Amino acid sequence: MFRHTDHLQFDVKPEKPDPVYAHKLQELIGGAFGEMTVTMQYLFQGWNCRMEGKYKDLIMDIATEEIGHVEMLATMVARLLEGAPATESSKAAGGDPVVAAVMGGMDPQQAIVAGGGALPADSNGYPWNGRYIVASGNLLADFRANVTAESQGRLQTARLYNMTDDPGVKAMLKFNLARDTHHQNLWLAAIEELQADGLESVVAPDALLDEEYAEHATDLWHLSDGEFASTGGWANRLAPDGVHQMGFNADPQPLGDKASPPPPDPKLYATYDGAKGTPQNAQLGTEKGVMGKLKDAIPD
Repeated sequence: MFRHTDHLQFDVKPEKPDPVYAHKLQELIGGAFGEMTVTMQYLFQGWNCRMEGKYKDLIMDIATEEIGHVEMLATMVARLLEGAPATESSKAAGGDPVVAAVMGGMDPQQAIVAGGGALPADSNGYPWNGRYIVASGNLLADFRANVTAESQGRLQTARLYNMTDDPGVKAMLKFNLARDTHHQNLWLAAIEELQADGLESVVAPDALLDEEYAEHATDLWHLSDGEFASTGGWANRLAPDGVHQMGFNADPQPLGDKASPPPPDPKLYATYDGAKGTPQNAQLGTEKGVMGKLKDAIPD
């Protein structure tokens, strides 16, 4: 159950309208690392969490806070659009800075579609996408993704902070910056606690550590022209998982054969000179390969 209060989490009072900046602020609402993303990411992580207790409660607390951040930003966008004319001409734009701003930089969909309000979209007008979210059911993997989301969100907020001189807008962004800082620290602390509680050490079941090719879980492969990767601490230390010894392979060699696809199915008409023979599964009078599988899958 969710309840809504009429009061915003923090004040949202721009000094003056700024339709151009309202367009930019859409990124913090519906961008890949915007507040809609972290809201839905954390909500689904919480709903999918299999354990009652502190971890689920932490996720749901932050998730519910993020709903309030979407509301704050949507309200700010609407107030930045206040007074932006609904109709104008080039002549009017020449004599009215607000009109000129609308015609020169406002997202027209904010007026046409949202009636002078915010959209569930990024700063290019691209609609928010549920594929942005990460909610795997593995808390270690999810919390690492959450650190990234908060880091990218804070980075974008910091950039937008330097794109406005409006003290009211800056005040809201100062609050958002602080909350992003704290959320990063919360997820990092939760990662430490997961490991201390013995719940997660490596993403994927610990039993698979016995299955993986352990000799390939240690060295950084030197595969670029850079000369200094080996000088990092990661090139000679005990791994953070406390199990593996990290090293550096200065001359890694390929372990597989040449990358070479098989002969193509004739019914796909791929350009082919016959050098590899005919497909192994090609049989006279029957259809095998991709085309055959497609036909088998489609009912008559």
